Amino acid sequence: MHDIFETPVVYLKGVGPKKAGVLKKELDVVTFEDLLYCFPFRYVDKSKIYKVSEVTSDAIWFQLKGRISHLTPVGDKRMKYITAKFTDDSGTIGLVWFRGLSWVKNAFSTDKEYILFGKPSIFRNHYNFVHPELEEFVPGQEELAGQRLEGIYSSTETLKNNGLGSRGISKLMRRLLNQTAASIGETLPEQIINHFQLMGRKEALLNIHFPESLAMIEKATRRLKFEELLFLQLQILQQKIDLQEKIPGLVFNKVGEYLNDFYKNHLPFELTNAQKRVIKEIRGDLKSGKQMNRLLQGDVGSGKTLVALMSMLIALDNGFQSCLMAPTEILATQHFNSIRKMLEKMDVRIALLTGSTKQAVRKTIHKELLDGSLQILIGTHAVIEETVRFQQLGFVVIDEQHRFGVAQRAKLWKKNTITPHVLVMTATPIPRTLAMTLYGNLDVSVIDEMPPGRKAVKTLHFWESKRLRVIGFMREQIKLGRQIYIVYPLIKESEKLDLKNLLDGYESIVRDFPPPDYQVSVLHGRMKSDDKDLEMKRFVDGTTDIMVSTTVIEVGVDVPNASVMIIENAERFGLSQLHQLRGRVGRGAEQSYCILMSGYKLSAEGRKRLEIMVQTNDGFEISEADLQLRGPGDIQGTKQSGMLDFKIANLAKDGELIAKTRKVAGHILDKDPHLATSENKLLKQQLLKISKGKQHYGRIS
Repeated sequence: MHDIFETPVVYLKGVGPKKAGVLKKELDVVTFEDLLYCFPFRYVDKSKIYKVSEVTSDAIWFQLKGRISHLTPVGDKRMKYITAKFTDDSGTIGLVWFRGLSWVKNAFSTDKEYILFGKPSIFRNHYNFVHPELEEFVPGQEELAGQRLEGIYSSTETLKNNGLGSRGISKLMRRLLNQTAASIGETLPEQIINHFQLMGRKEALLNIHFPESLAMIEKATRRLKFEELLFLQLQILQQKIDLQEKIPGLVFNKVGEYLNDFYKNHLPFELTNAQKRVIKEIRGDLKSGKQMNRLLQGDVGSGKTLVALMSMLIALDNGFQSCLMAPTEILATQHFNSIRKMLEKMDVRIALLTGSTKQAVRKTIHKELLDGSLQILIGTHAVIEETVRFQQLGFVVIDEQHRFGVAQRAKLWKKNTITPHVLVMTATPIPRTLAMTLYGNLDVSVIDEMPPGRKAVKTLHFWESKRLRVIGFMREQIKLGRQIYIVYPLIKESEKLDLKNLLDGYESIVRDFPPPDYQVSVLHGRMKSDDKDLEMKRFVDGTTDIMVSTTVIEVGVDVPNASVMIIENAERFGLSQLHQLRGRVGRGAEQSYCILMSGYKLSAEGRKRLEIMVQTNDGFEISEADLQLRGPGDIQGTKQSGMLDFKIANLAKDGELIAKTRKVAGHILDKDPHLATSENKLLKQQLLKISKGKQHYGRIS
């Protein structure tokens, strides 16, 4: 039986091939259902008709009833714009059109009454309406106007030029609902609707487009958000169940000599309770017989690498090799050096493989991986090359995984006949609501405790006028033997952005800190790899006092002696990025500082970000604030997921509903993992419909 909602939108009266093409290109609308789920983004109250004399503000929308006169094209050979007068019994106000001029010239008559709707603007101390909405007044329309809330739909210039502005889309929606309302079926079981006191689907869709009242908009919105989020959570959790059933996991039931020797004799510092808890969670996964897919979140410096190493040692105890993949050479080298140091007194063979590894060394690595003598491989994208083969790869760690594509990550776990266990690590704290959606098919572990003895970084905000004071403070710190980072948002000067840039900044710093008394390094993304490594090495070994850099030092540089991070034009960075940069200091025992420099011209949001940074060092608190300020699209790594293109739900605002629908989905699938029972028939039908032809999100890790 044909589903009317799968009908191509070209067959809706008033659309036709040209408009159908525009709807597909601009709004990705192909079918009746696609159009039905284009919701208004706000509503205007058309319940009152004002008098012209009452137009006294450019801050609100007005609805007027009157006549048009003096319709005048302006311009010599070519019309530039059209003006007109709109009059009622209280006065006259101006109208202006700058586009669609030929249509405007012939569309209106001076002997008819019109209803005008628009937001006035001020020009030469007089109010006028630019591109107002106008429709012919029909007697009896006052009664209709008295109860009308009108939805405003997102449009584009192309849509408007094809008669598909908000009003045009609204007319199509009215036709669509007149034709299809009787066919709108339910997607949620009755017990869920009753338990959560939800509006029915048909009533919700009618009221979201043509609401009876503000209260009905609220109820319709809640219902449609609940439905959207519930089906997303069901999709994610069901894919997780499918993966666990289809992909067997290597069983690591032995904890032996490698882990015990390390724990008793070589542990660099006592584990925090959070680290112990996470290792216990990982051990549970490793012996479960199911493939581990776990996300490990932890702030910069919380000890994620140590947890990853101890997990890799469990793999070694069970006769399997491990691999750690990092997004940059600097970060891979950092991991290699710290792990090699922790294992230096143990008989464990580890190697580093990056793009700059010499051919002779590569050959040795390839040979030792195949014969099993190389137990832990650490590297960049180089580890996923076809030539890299393992004897028995059992455990994979992916650091800062959002920097890798899905296909790249998949290459790594295909290097064993049975898929290895996967631990994904990130130092970018992910808000709880985002973790429940973006990483919903992973088990999540959190290290929410810092190692003992670490002093919290002091964060200070200075205006540009305090520059001399900051320079004096830098000299004091260098005198104490400390090192300093200075981070700039740009490499070269931009004509469009009035920002301090790295090259000018470098010259300025060298003037204030001249050689031979001071040494300054410079580091940015356009430098050759060898030059970057040289500059970084000079800073790491203490040859240089100051590192002038772009954000390439954001992740993975560990210099315990660096105690000051200065961020220029700090208002130009997102909260997550500021927090990552701050994490480059505070690695040693000394008190560390993060100084945020800014000019006086700050947006409200920019000021708020700097205030939050000064107030807290808690990465999760910062990530929640970042989500509220910027929305999910800007959180690092989320745009690639394809999962956050919600029709009505909002990750930043609907945290409570996300948690609720997650719980409901979990409860349903615990009792009925394949939605096979009659009470879940509607859910199964809708899930099949949603997933038909859609991207599969099962392997986000």
